[in-house]
Amino acid sequence: MSDAAQPSAAEVRAAAEAVKAALDRHLAAVERRSGEDDPAVYEAFNELAAAAEEYDELLYDRYDEVTPFEIPSAEDSLPPYTGPEEPNALSVLIRRDYTVVEPQRLLAQAQRVADVEAENDIVDGPAAAVDSVGGSVHAALGVLFGEFEPDEIASRHKEFGLEEGDSTLWVTASDEPAEPGEWLDAPFDQADPEQVVCRFDMSAVFDDELDGDLEDEGPAGGGGGGAATGGRARLDAGG
Repeated sequence: MSDAAQPSAAEVRAAAEAVKAALDRHLAAVERRSGEDDPAVYEAFNELAAAAEEYDELLYDRYDEVTPFEIPSAEDSLPPYTGPEEPNALSVLIRRDYTVVEPQRLLAQAQRVADVEAENDIVDGPAAAVDSVGGSVHAALGVLFGEFEPDEIASRHKEFGLEEGDSTLWVTASDEPAEPGEWLDAPFDQADPEQVVCRFDMSAVFDDELDGDLEDEGPAGGGGGGAATGGRARLDAGG
């Protein structure tokens, strides 16, 4: 890059000050957060990420130096939001992956549920369930997911002999709610990334990336850097 195209030292300094201010706003938002999904925290997070990215680019262009921050690349983020500014309807799309690591525990838990239902004399269900669980993992999954909400399965997955894999949650916006039964045959086909208001990803791959960064740093802790979103979760917010 030519000297004429390089940012000035004052521009780099201003970008650094913007990062400091964004850090203060983010901390203040976290301290005032009204709940786990406080939109003010997400807004402050995105502002901090943008300020850090701007500073990182200017620092490199001017001094050929980098920061220890890992800024999510464009391919890791959602495309620009094109949905309604004030949506009248929302769709929540969730995928959670599990591995069946203890089939016998899964079968035992399902049989326990079926036995309780049988004792309560629930019509047209328990007797068939008792007979059908047996050694069938398919039947056991049907019993457990029919009895417990998905969030409860997620929080108690070890009790059911399951191991968590990746998971994602998308909140999408639209002008009009879907007609009853409209999407039941293909519930995820209409998921449009440009309509996503916010997205939450959980994956062990984020742990792997963080571990790799720490290994790159070495004992002295120089270079590398942690994931900008931290831990196992990645958040992208549209709008």
